[in-house]
Amino acid sequence: MTNDAHMTLSDAPIGTSVRIRHLTSRPEISTRLRELGFCENAIVRCVMKGYGNIICEVYNTRVGLDNGLARGIHVSVSE
Repeated sequence: MTNDAHMTLSDAPIGTSVRIRHLTSRPEISTRLRELGFCENAIVRCVMKGYGNIICEVYNTRVGLDNGLARGIHVSVSE
């Protein structure tokens, strides 16, 4: 996978660090995600997936999201 490969956070493999490119959720949801640290250019690591949820690490904090929210976060593989 190259650095130009775009995917959603729900597609990111476990253990992979990705860079957030843009959010496509409703404005109020995007605002809340940004408040939690899911900002454009932030580095996020996928820690665990299961039962329709994903646990990510952003700014040394673990946050759980459902796959619906994760599909609205577009990312690319971080260097």
